[in-house]
Amino acid sequence: MNVAVCVKQIPDPAEPMALDPNTNTLVREGKLILDDSDSYGVEMALQLVEASGGGEVVLVSMAPNNETSGLRTALAMGAAGAILISDPALAGSDALGTAKVLAAAIRTAEPQPGLVLAATESTDGYTGTTPVQVAELLGWPSVTFAKHIEVADGVVKVQRQTEAGYDEVTCPLPAVVTVTAGVVEPRYPSFKGIMAARSKPVTELTVSDLGLEASQVGAAGARQQVVSVQAAEARAAGEIVVDEGDAHERVVAFLEQLKVL
Repeated sequence: MNVAVCVKQIPDPAEPMALDPNTNTLVREGKLILDDSDSYGVEMALQLVEASGGGEVVLVSMAPNNETSGLRTALAMGAAGAILISDPALAGSDALGTAKVLAAAIRTAEPQPGLVLAATESTDGYTGTTPVQVAELLGWPSVTFAKHIEVADGVVKVQRQTEAGYDEVTCPLPAVVTVTAGVVEPRYPSFKGIMAARSKPVTELTVSDLGLEASQVGAAGARQQVVSVQAAEARAAGEIVVDEGDAHERVVAFLEQLKVL
């Protein structure tokens, strides 16, 4: 079984982030790291391939400046190779533009994956829409918020997490499935894996390589634009209630003022 995992390389959240003053978009320069939420998809893919007794895991990522640092982390975990789409024309891409690129890249993978995994959303974008858009562009069914996945006889069975528990969903392959954080415990890359990752193949593609026009992606093809960014208001100091026998009444009055009660 062959599985593709959509992974995002992002600026290190531990470092101060900056916005481009001209576009109000996140500056993505220098070393990028593997989005922590994607490590769960990589681990799940590796476990599914191991359980099937054959196949491989390939990574698909879109990043500027031919950046591969985050990909090498996932390759060190055990993925066999990666497809990286890097092109100046991709700057400013919205969720749909990103989905067009990822879907086109998945079509180039050899051998073709029978399953595509992704995180439910990225930690630097939080749209949560890209994976299902990829599925729509590929013409495949999609299942979201998976907490458990099984694959057998050309079918994927998913326990889909809900507020009340989980739904059991079954759909034919190929399919796109998004996994929740905590679905598995991602393995730590071993020293052997880190060394092996240096020689694993990373196929680098441009927009034209995918048969896409520059006008379809990037800022030129984006259907949304960030027009302004404002700092969040500073949190005001809370009110301290000293209990003099009437604290419960004052708390109730406060909640009524907020129309909570």
